[in-house]
Amino acid sequence: MKYKTPLILVSLIIVCVTPVADWLEQSMLRHVLIQLPLLVFLGYQLGKTRYFNLKIIDQINEKGVAGIILVIFISLYWMLPRALDASLAEPAMALAKYLSLPLLIGLPLALSWNKLHPIFRAVVHIELLAMLFRLGWLYLVSPVRLCNAYQLGEQV
Repeated sequence: MKYKTPLILVSLIIVCVTPVADWLEQSMLRHVLIQLPLLVFLGYQLGKTRYFNLKIIDQINEKGVAGIILVIFISLYWMLPRALDASLAEPAMALAKYLSLPLLIGLPLALSWNKLHPIFRAVVHIELLAMLFRLGWLYLVSPVRLCNAYQLGEQV
C-alpha cells in the first residue's frame, strides 16, 4: 500500500497529541485497554513497512531474540502502575510513553516475531498472558489505589 507509512504516522499523531489522547487518558479502562495497545499496534504496522529492512538490524536481531527481549522489558515497565501515573502527570514521561510503545515494543515485535522459533513464540505468548492475569489480579484485589490518577472504582 503506497500510503501506509504516512497513514500510520498521522494515526500516531492523532493518538498522541490531539483531544483524542486526552479522552483516552481520562479513563483508566480506555488508557490501558485502548491507547497503550493502539500505540503498540501502530508501531507494529510501522515495522511491517519496507523502511525497516536494514542489514544492521538483521545482524543484531538475527533470530529475533534481541528484539523480543527488548519488547519484554519495555512492556514490563509500562505495566507498572507508577509508570502509568507518571505518564499522566509528567510531560517527559508522556513523551517517553508515546515514543517507547511504538518504537521499542511495536517496531521490534514486527521485526522479531517471525524470526523466533515457534516454541519461543509460544513461551512468550504464555508468559504475556500470565503477566496480564497477575497484573489484573493485583489491580482487582488491592485495597489501595495503585494509580493515583484514577479513582479506586476505576481500578476495580
